[in-house]
Amino acid sequence: MTAGASWPVDPAYEPLGGARDLTHRDADWSGLVVEVVGLGVSGFAAAVALAERGAQVSVLSPARSEEITDREKILAILEASVRYGELPAGPSEGTQLVVTSPGFAPSTPYLMAAQAAGIPVWGEVELAWRMRAREGAAPWLTVTGTNGKTTAVTMLESILRAAGKRTTAAGNVGLPIIEAVLDPAGYEVIAVELSTFQLHWSRSISALASCCLNVAPDHIDWHGSFEEYRRMKGRVYDRTQVACIYNHDDPTTEQLVEDAEVVEGCRAVGFTLKVPHPSMLGIVEDVLADRAFVADRQRNAAELCQVKDLGQEGAPPAPHYVADALAAAALARAYGVPPLAVRDGLRSYHPQPHRISPVGEVDGVRYVDDSKATNPPAARASLLAYDQVVWVAGGLLKGADVDDLVAAAAPRLRAVVLIGRDRAQIAEAVHRHAPDVPVIDIERTDTGAMHEAVRAAASQARPGDVVLLAPAAASLDMFASYGARGDAFADAVRALDDDRRT
Repeated sequence: MTAGASWPVDPAYEPLGGARDLTHRDADWSGLVVEVVGLGVSGFAAAVALAERGAQVSVLSPARSEEITDREKILAILEASVRYGELPAGPSEGTQLVVTSPGFAPSTPYLMAAQAAGIPVWGEVELAWRMRAREGAAPWLTVTGTNGKTTAVTMLESILRAAGKRTTAAGNVGLPIIEAVLDPAGYEVIAVELSTFQLHWSRSISALASCCLNVAPDHIDWHGSFEEYRRMKGRVYDRTQVACIYNHDDPTTEQLVEDAEVVEGCRAVGFTLKVPHPSMLGIVEDVLADRAFVADRQRNAAELCQVKDLGQEGAPPAPHYVADALAAAALARAYGVPPLAVRDGLRSYHPQPHRISPVGEVDGVRYVDDSKATNPPAARASLLAYDQVVWVAGGLLKGADVDDLVAAAAPRLRAVVLIGRDRAQIAEAVHRHAPDVPVIDIERTDTGAMHEAVRAAASQARPGDVVLLAPAAASLDMFASYGARGDAFADAVRALDDDRRT
């Protein structure tokens, strides 16, 4: 199958005025009047890059902190200014370009006013693409998806390094993408993680290969509807040059490839946890096999690695972890990485913190930290990876429905321990779909609640079970981040082990 139709120029998006010809780093950026919205990591990187090239940069920062004040001092040296407080109704007179940080939704009045006035609005990712070298720029291998994108893109980085390439993971993980693009030493290829927030403000990216891992409802409040969220996921495929990688086990991703406008000759390459058809990667007798990037793919396949090579501490890998590995392998193969480097990169890969990370075993019970499972689809994938689970969950559901998650996981649940603001919603779903499963409600809302939750989980678990932190919810009601929540879980498990030893 060949991915979508070849892409036309989009005249509706061509920048106006002084931003029209800014398509590479050596273009004339001097004198361009730019307002940058937000002074977080990506906003700061964008402001510095623009100011260094002589643009007249003003930064609008609703937040103020010690870190942001330090960034302001650096920008002052570059003759860029910072204005604090609520965003104005629209850009200042004379503004030719707005660069927005990904946290600001399209419905933000300032951004709507800029677009209504015909002022182009770019994200940092769009700016980075336009600041690549005119010739010889590192190709991008791009990854998005509701869940698993950080795992897939860092797996891809590991594979590329195993192939001897100078590379980095950037974008929604690792370096801000503009820093990677402008790195003085340069990269041979860049593994780029993209969120829908970033994709919304991008229009001209043309990745060598791209991938959408999966699509499930998320960030509906930011995008306004699931259909718009889905459409933004599909944008990762637009203008792809060599291969659009899709999840054959998630039909939505295949449809997004069909709908994409790509460079002529670009291929659609699927991955599956089943035996692959030609032009796909999949599993053949516990081997990750490539039937896409081989000669005579109707009859041949390349062995990439064994499923057991992906395991952690002797435990078999979760199915969604294997899927992420297949996606990373497909992107690397599209770039031309040989099978042995794929194997070596996946074998040497260490999972990201708080993503199905084993944190210990106490009395024959394994404890696994998947604090990064901040929405129901991510938690569902994690829960379905284990046979018997004591589930630690709860936090900020942000309006998400957990019924399908609980119904799917019900046969595996030994008990459920709930923390956080929206725990009652999860408890109600458990009572509906798994009425015989014990539910323990941790009422305290300070960070010490995690220690109580782990002790409660231990009281319900039996040897061979897994106590799994997969909250299905955001963390900010109780913790500074999902990382802090995962650290608290690991601390509680260590304390439990210490208690058992004394």
